[in-house]
Amino acid sequence: MNMNTAPISIVMIEDDDGHARLIEKNIRRAGITNEIIPFTLGKDALSYIEREGRLGREGGDRKILVLLDLNLPDMSGLDILAKVKGDERTKRIPIIVLTTTDDKVEIQKCYDLGCSAYVKKPLEYEAFANSVRQLGLFFAIIELPPA
Repeated sequence: MNMNTAPISIVMIEDDDGHARLIEKNIRRAGITNEIIPFTLGKDALSYIEREGRLGREGGDRKILVLLDLNLPDMSGLDILAKVKGDERTKRIPIIVLTTTDDKVEIQKCYDLGCSAYVKKPLEYEAFANSVRQLGLFFAIIELPPA
Protein backbone atom coordinates (compact mmCIF):
# COMPACT_ATOMS: atom_id res chain seq x y z
CA MET A 1 0.00 0.00 0.00
CA ASN A 2 2.61 2.52 -1.06
CA MET A 3 0.69 5.67 -1.73
CA ASN A 4 2.03 9.15 -2.37
CA THR A 5 -0.51 10.55 0.08
CA ALA A 6 -0.55 10.29 3.85
CA PRO A 7 0.57 7.06 5.50
CA ILE A 8 -2.26 4.78 6.53
CA SER A 9 -2.11 3.24 9.98
CA ILE A 10 -4.13 0.11 10.72
CA VAL A 11 -5.99 0.30 14.03
CA MET A 12 -6.64 -3.28 15.17
CA ILE A 13 -9.27 -3.66 17.88
CA GLU A 14 -9.02 -7.29 19.01
CA ASP A 15 -9.03 -8.59 22.58
CA ASP A 16 -7.89 -12.15 21.76
CA ASP A 17 -4.08 -12.08 21.69
CA GLY A 18 -3.87 -15.22 19.53
CA HIS A 19 -6.23 -13.76 16.92
CA ALA A 20 -4.37 -10.44 17.01
CA ARG A 21 -1.01 -12.13 16.36
CA LEU A 22 -2.51 -14.21 13.54
CA ILE A 23 -4.11 -11.16 11.92
CA GLU A 24 -0.86 -9.20 12.06
CA LYS A 25 1.21 -12.14 10.80
CA ASN A 26 -1.01 -12.59 7.77
CA ILE A 27 -1.16 -8.87 7.04
CA ARG A 28 2.65 -8.86 7.01
CA ARG A 29 2.71 -12.05 4.92
CA ALA A 30 0.55 -10.24 2.37
CA GLY A 31 3.31 -7.63 2.04
CA ILE A 32 1.61 -4.84 3.96
CA THR A 33 4.12 -2.89 6.02
CA ASN A 34 1.85 -0.18 7.39
CA GLU A 35 1.96 0.56 11.10
CA ILE A 36 -0.48 -1.58 13.11
CA ILE A 37 -1.79 0.04 16.29
CA PRO A 38 -3.33 -2.66 18.52
CA PHE A 39 -6.08 -2.13 21.10
CA THR A 40 -7.72 -4.73 23.33
CA LEU A 41 -10.35 -2.41 24.82
CA GLY A 42 -13.01 -0.66 22.81
CA LYS A 43 -13.02 2.54 24.90
CA ASP A 44 -9.27 3.05 24.37
CA ALA A 45 -9.58 2.45 20.64
CA LEU A 46 -12.59 4.77 20.37
CA SER A 47 -10.69 7.57 22.15
CA TYR A 48 -7.78 7.12 19.76
CA ILE A 49 -10.04 7.09 16.66
CA GLU A 50 -11.91 10.19 17.84
CA ARG A 51 -8.61 11.99 18.53
CA GLU A 52 -7.27 11.04 15.09
CA GLY A 53 -10.55 12.15 13.51
CA ARG A 54 -10.22 15.59 15.10
CA LEU A 55 -6.60 15.87 13.99
CA GLY A 56 -7.51 14.82 10.44
CA ARG A 57 -10.18 17.52 10.27
CA GLU A 58 -7.65 20.09 11.49
CA GLY A 59 -5.20 19.40 8.68
CA GLY A 60 -3.33 16.42 10.08
CA ASP A 61 -2.05 14.02 7.47
CA ARG A 62 -2.48 10.67 9.20
CA LYS A 63 -5.11 8.31 7.78
CA ILE A 64 -6.39 5.23 9.56
CA LEU A 65 -8.19 2.05 8.67
CA VAL A 66 -9.89 0.06 11.44
CA LEU A 67 -10.03 -3.71 11.91
CA LEU A 68 -12.81 -4.30 14.44
CA ASP A 69 -13.74 -7.37 16.45
CA LEU A 70 -17.39 -7.25 17.55
CA ASN A 71 -16.92 -9.13 20.83
CA LEU A 72 -14.84 -6.98 23.15
CA PRO A 73 -14.67 -7.18 26.95
CA ASP A 74 -15.66 -3.59 27.70
CA MET A 75 -18.11 -2.61 24.94
CA SER A 76 -19.77 -3.91 21.81
CA GLY A 77 -17.99 -3.57 18.49
CA LEU A 78 -21.38 -2.54 17.07
CA ASP A 79 -21.38 0.43 19.47
CA ILE A 80 -17.90 1.43 18.28
CA LEU A 81 -19.02 1.11 14.66
CA ALA A 82 -22.13 3.23 15.33
CA LYS A 83 -20.14 5.94 17.17
CA VAL A 84 -17.41 6.20 14.53
CA LYS A 85 -19.85 6.24 11.62
CA GLY A 86 -22.21 8.62 13.46
CA ASP A 87 -19.53 11.28 14.01
CA GLU A 88 -19.00 13.80 11.22
CA ARG A 89 -15.25 13.86 11.96
CA THR A 90 -14.73 10.09 11.72
CA LYS A 91 -17.53 8.73 9.51
CA ARG A 92 -15.28 8.30 6.46
CA ILE A 93 -12.77 6.09 8.28
CA PRO A 94 -13.02 2.61 6.72
CA ILE A 95 -13.94 -0.12 9.19
CA ILE A 96 -13.48 -3.80 8.43
CA VAL A 97 -15.27 -6.08 10.87
CA LEU A 98 -13.31 -9.24 11.69
CA THR A 99 -15.27 -11.57 13.95
CA THR A 100 -16.31 -15.15 14.57
CA THR A 101 -19.99 -14.17 14.47
CA ASP A 102 -21.90 -15.44 11.44
CA ASP A 103 -25.35 -14.24 12.52
CA LYS A 104 -26.96 -12.84 9.34
CA VAL A 105 -28.88 -10.17 11.27
CA GLU A 106 -25.68 -8.95 12.94
CA ILE A 107 -23.79 -8.96 9.63
CA GLN A 108 -26.55 -6.86 8.04
CA LYS A 109 -26.48 -4.50 11.01
CA CYS A 110 -22.74 -3.98 10.49
CA TYR A 111 -23.33 -3.01 6.86
CA ASP A 112 -26.31 -0.83 7.83
CA LEU A 113 -24.08 1.01 10.32
CA GLY A 114 -21.48 1.60 7.60
CA CYS A 115 -18.76 -1.05 7.79
CA SER A 116 -16.61 -1.30 4.67
CA ALA A 117 -16.30 -5.09 4.80
CA TYR A 118 -17.19 -8.01 7.04
CA VAL A 119 -14.82 -10.95 7.33
CA LYS A 120 -15.80 -13.99 9.39
CA LYS A 121 -12.93 -15.46 11.38
CA PRO A 122 -13.39 -19.21 10.91
CA LEU A 123 -12.33 -21.11 13.96
CA GLU A 124 -10.23 -23.40 11.75
CA TYR A 125 -6.74 -21.89 11.60
CA GLU A 126 -5.97 -22.26 7.88
CA ALA A 127 -9.36 -20.94 6.75
CA PHE A 128 -8.90 -17.91 9.01
CA ALA A 129 -5.35 -17.36 7.70
CA ASN A 130 -6.71 -17.46 4.12
CA SER A 131 -9.42 -14.92 5.01
CA VAL A 132 -6.84 -12.54 6.42
CA ARG A 133 -4.55 -13.05 3.40
CA GLN A 134 -7.46 -12.13 1.12
CA LEU A 135 -8.05 -9.09 3.29
CA GLY A 136 -4.38 -8.22 2.82
CA LEU A 137 -4.92 -8.18 -0.92
CA PHE A 138 -7.90 -5.88 -0.30
CA PHE A 139 -5.63 -3.52 1.68
CA ALA A 140 -3.13 -3.46 -1.15
CA ILE A 141 -5.64 -2.14 -3.69
CA ILE A 142 -7.89 0.16 -1.68
CA GLU A 143 -7.61 3.91 -1.70
CA LEU A 144 -8.96 5.63 1.37
CA PRO A 145 -11.26 8.62 0.94
CA PRO A 146 -10.06 11.87 2.47
CA ALA A 147 -11.00 12.06 6.14
